[in-house]
Formats: sequence, structure tokens, C-alpha cells
Amino acid sequence: MNLFSDIRVAVIGALEQMVAEGTLPAGLDFGNVAVEPPRDAAHGDMATNAAMVLAKPAKMKPRDIAEALAAKLADVDAITSAEVAGPGFLNLRLAPGLWQGLVKQVLETGIGFGRSDMGQGQRVNVEYVSANPTGPLHVGHTRGAVFGDALASLLDFAGFDVTREYYINDGGAQVDVLARSVYLRYLEAHGQEVAFEDGTYPGDYLIPVGEALKDKVGDAYVDQPEDVWLAEVREFATDAMMDLIRDDLKQLGVEMDVFFSEKSLYGTGLIEAALKTLEDKGLIYEGVLEPPKGKTPEDWEPREQTLFKSTEHGDDVDRPVKKSDGSWTYFAPDIAYHFDKVSRGFDALIDVFGADHGGYVKRMKAAVSALSDGKVPLDIKLTQLVKLWKNGEPFKMSKRAGNFVTLRDVVEQVGPDVTRFVMLTRKNDAPLDFDFDKVLEQSRENPVFYVQYAHARVCSVLRKAAEAGIAVDDATLAAADLTKLDHEAEIAVAKKIAEWPRLVEIAARTNEPHRVAFYLYDLASDLHSLWNRGNDQPGLRFLQEGDPATSQAKIALARSVAVVISAGLGILGVNPAEEMR
Repeated sequence: MNLFSDIRVAVIGALEQMVAEGTLPAGLDFGNVAVEPPRDAAHGDMATNAAMVLAKPAKMKPRDIAEALAAKLADVDAITSAEVAGPGFLNLRLAPGLWQGLVKQVLETGIGFGRSDMGQGQRVNVEYVSANPTGPLHVGHTRGAVFGDALASLLDFAGFDVTREYYINDGGAQVDVLARSVYLRYLEAHGQEVAFEDGTYPGDYLIPVGEALKDKVGDAYVDQPEDVWLAEVREFATDAMMDLIRDDLKQLGVEMDVFFSEKSLYGTGLIEAALKTLEDKGLIYEGVLEPPKGKTPEDWEPREQTLFKSTEHGDDVDRPVKKSDGSWTYFAPDIAYHFDKVSRGFDALIDVFGADHGGYVKRMKAAVSALSDGKVPLDIKLTQLVKLWKNGEPFKMSKRAGNFVTLRDVVEQVGPDVTRFVMLTRKNDAPLDFDFDKVLEQSRENPVFYVQYAHARVCSVLRKAAEAGIAVDDATLAAADLTKLDHEAEIAVAKKIAEWPRLVEIAARTNEPHRVAFYLYDLASDLHSLWNRGNDQPGLRFLQEGDPATSQAKIALARSVAVVISAGLGILGVNPAEEMR
């Protein structure tokens, strides 16, 4: 039940009547007509921009359209008044029964309330984390993991068929460095003293990997040249790191549907096939690029390379796919990987990258546009840096990891629920401060606690009501006399609940799961406000002594808040609390 959609249908119906009667000209496009919450709640329950967006194509004054539309909407049962404001905005007030009926709908639907068919089952691939398999996930990966996972859940809730995917960067030079680092730990396991040179990975997390390698091959690789052991140690080390990464993700509650290996693109013809597709479209050529910005002719050596004509698909410059020595650039396997995604039949692709990949956005979008003939959109979301604080100081580096704070460090400090929620309290492209002290505070300033506390409060009411012999199962509450919910504070909570289905669609359309966290905070705030008003006004308390019927109506409202909070937290991957410790 989406009240905003329902009222929009009524508005469109009234506009169509105006066209039929000749009040409006034929052929108008109503696609941009919106019904949304008013900027000021005192102005009404909903507002529509219909007159404003139709004035220019209709060649009419917006106020004239608004007044005629208001007269039509006065005949709609659900609308009690339609008032023209300013140059032509229309503020609508709805019948109280709609808000009371909404509570019933939530209880009958359960946590599926707000689910949308907007996605129409379209297949969407969300690729996230995709960290180099060279060590445990760090705090930057944590934000990308939470964002990508919440986005995937949000899209699923909005009716898309979602695939969660991790791209294993196991085809580059970094895995050779990993193998050499593991080999040093292997020698160390044999009692040798080793030194980690610059460029190797000195973290303690490789100690058990070196010991496991010793258990597997004994002393077969001791003091052997690199060409004897590199390939096998590289595969062994990569597998061990991916096991570590999968376990890190599990700690955070993240499960992938697909792990795709970059290495599988090499020597299989997949890169060649992708570039042949672009070549057949006339988008591959041999050429020389202009010097990069900041380079002068004296320190720039022009070389002929194989280039992708990415400027024909929105990029700033054409991009090399093959170096002058004939080897692939980093971009070539990325093109092949996205070609594979397109070939798998996805309707849309989403990549979640770290902030340091900002320069990659245009070229990847150009590649996907070219490979799919513009039919498969690619949205790239960048997650900005996370700054960790504790006791007013920057959080120290992890000894185990060597030079960074790990995902596991964060989860062990505050738990997965707090980690996930806090990571979504800022838009993905804004920097995030993560203060270990503040995220554990029990105050309104801590959004995790504030939302969890709202859910726990409702659970407390349900327990107390049951102890008092009042039936509080959802079916009974849905059948209660909800006309008793007539106070403005109670209606305000119902109005906030009504925004949930609309919020889901907006957040899914923009690929912005942080909107869910913001909404849950606002909903929790309304519930807490109603609770606190009950301290001064006994008639607003959820439990009305000696009046089980009124109690059930008021508890029904509280329970519907808990249902929506539970659904929203489910999207974010956070468990709703039933009691606060």
C-alpha cells in the first residue's frame, strides 16, 4: 500500500478528466507529476506539483490549473481538502481513515510492507568489495562491503533480481608479491631469519599461511629458485587469502553469490573476444595519446599503442588497452570482465569502488556503453574514506595487518550491527568519521542506539500488554478499532510510516541505501516523541489501564512502527533489538 502512489493515481485521473472536458489541452505528458510530503507539515498531508510542471506545455498559468484541479480533487473520497498555495502548488489533506487503515495494512502485510515491484524482475549485478587478495579486509573495504550489501538488499526489496558479485584481482603483479611474502613466512616456519623488503607484505596474518605451506610441501621449496615455487605458492597464497576474506565478510554478515577470478580471463581468449567486439564496432585503433596533464614534451615519450575510442562513449580521452610492448594494460581485463557481465544478460550493472578509483569511472562507463550498444547502464558508486577515532585520538594501526586497521578490528570493537548501521549514516561519496566511543553511546546522538531503542521499546510494550492479558498478536491488533487513533501525534506517526514505500522506491532508483538509515532515524524519533508525550498526557500512553480495546489500537500503531523498523534494518543487514542492555 503506497498512499502517495494511490493519491497520484487520483491526481492523474482528475487531470485526464480536465483534458476530456477541454480544461487542459490534449497530449500532455503527466510523467513528471509528483505527489510528495509537503515541505511544511502544517500545510497539509501531501502536495502535488502538477500545475507547476504542466503550465508551460499547456500554455496556461499554473494557478489556473491548480484551482481547476483542486475543484476536481474535492470529489475524491480520500481527499478532504485541496488548497492552492503560492504560484500553483496544491496542498492536500486526507481523510483520517486512510492513516488508520495504513496501520491495519502494515500489520496484515508484515515486514513485506513497502516492498515494491518497481524493478519488474530486472536482473542487476552489484559488484562490491573486490579487494586485492593480498590480506585481510581493511576499514575502507568495510564501508564498500556494507554499502554494496545494503544496496543489493534494497534493490531486491524494490523488485529487482540481484546478483552479488566479488571480482578477485588475482591476475596482477600484486599476487606475485603476495607469493614472495608467503615464501618468506614459509622459510621462517623452517627456522630461518627473514627480512621483509619494501613492497612485500609484513603482516602477521601471513604467519599461519607460511606454516600451512610448510605442512603441505615440507622443505621442498627451501632455498629453491623462484621459478620452482612461484606459481604454486601464488595459487596457494591466493586461496588462503580468499578464505580469510570470505571469513571477514561472514563476520560482517556479507555473502556473495559469485566470486569471479581475473585470472580466468587470461589465456582463455576472453580478453581478445571483448576487444574484438569493440574492434568490430570501429572502436579499436593504433595511435599515440597526447601527453598526460602535467607532463612536458621533454619528459614525455610518445608511443604508438592499441587504443579504445572511449571518447565516442562519453570519456575525456581515448584509453590504451595494449602497451607498446604488446602486453595488456590494466584496463583490458576490466573491459573483458564487464563484457562477461553484459554477456550474462544483466539489465543493469553497478560497481562499488573505493574513492581512489574516481579516475576509472568514465572509462568503465564508456566500455560498458560500447559493449552493450548503450542498452546496459553502468552506475559506479564511490565510497569515500573512513576516519577512525577512539578516546579522541585517531585509532592506531593494526599490528596483525601490518599497516592498516582491519574489518575484523572494527567488528570486534563494536559488533556487526553497529558497524553496518554507522557505515550507512553518511552518503557513500562523503567522508565518514567512525568514533568507537560515540557509536556505543546510549543517546539520541547515536543513531544506531536510537533506532534500536525504538524497536526495543515497542517490544517492551508488547510484553507488558501480554502480561496484562491483552492479546497483541498482529492479527488481533489489525482487527482493533483503529478509529481510536485520532490524536495529531498518533496521526503524525502514521504519516511517517506512509512514507516508507515511497522512500524504498526513491532509494532504489538513486542507488542510495543511506536514505533508509536516515528514514529509520526519523521514524524512531517520531515514536520516541509520542512515547515521551505520553508521560505528560496519559491518554497517549500505549497501555490504557482498564481499556484493552483502546490499548490494542495504540499498540497496533507502535507495532506497525516496529514492523517498518525491522524491514528497514533488514535491508541494512542489522538485527532489530528486542531489549536494550
